[in-house]
Amino acid sequence: MDPLIALTAPLSNLAWHGFVVFLRTAAIVAMLPAFGERSVPVRVKLSLALAFTAIVAPALPAITAPEGIAELIRMAGTEILIGTAFGLALRLFVLALQIAGSIAAQSTSLAQMIGGAVEPVPAMGYVLVVTGLALAVTLGLHVKAAYLIIGTYQSFPPGVLPDLAGLADWGVRRIAFTFQLSFSMAVPFVIASFIYNLTLGVINRAMPQLMVAFVGAPFTTLGGLFLLLLATPVMLSHWHGALDDFLMSPAGHSP
Repeated sequence: MDPLIALTAPLSNLAWHGFVVFLRTAAIVAMLPAFGERSVPVRVKLSLALAFTAIVAPALPAITAPEGIAELIRMAGTEILIGTAFGLALRLFVLALQIAGSIAAQSTSLAQMIGGAVEPVPAMGYVLVVTGLALAVTLGLHVKAAYLIIGTYQSFPPGVLPDLAGLADWGVRRIAFTFQLSFSMAVPFVIASFIYNLTLGVINRAMPQLMVAFVGAPFTTLGGLFLLLLATPVMLSHWHGALDDFLMSPAGHSP
């Protein structure tokens, strides 16, 4: 064997191994909460994907190079598909915060207060998203994300195409869980809104000449902000617990 070929063969295998890991990792990092936000520059996302690849690749067994171009395309498509599936599942957790904020804002008549000034979501949704992402990063989102990426290889070895019917069913269940999580976080605001409107209805029936909507509007705003102050720690704790469950046990949530 040519000494040059013998010397470069391990480097070629290492480069191929890193490339395959990068395909799945980049797809996940591109939609990872906090790290994959639209406000993060593309170059920073690419650097993060390379950094996660450098962490994940040594923890995996060597990936053999494909024998032909067809196998190369199939493996690349499979890795991107799996990474995109898990990336979208993580992005749904951010969407859950936005939906919970929208429900809370609509329930307390605060949906239009500076909504759209910085993000196309109500102010409550923006507050929940920013604080939720800050909490997740503070509690080690980057470390748990690395565990998640490594765990996906235990459920889906490189190049193994998942069952598409099972993948679709898994996606529907993740979306359903997102709405369930969103509503469970916004329940205090829905209950408070129901009690408030029920009280206004009783007062309006007793005193039809009184403009109860104008009288109660300041109490709605103040009560909504006060309830947000009290409920946010509980809401974010519940949200982060659900995110942790997914990050630490991807096999239990895999498609």
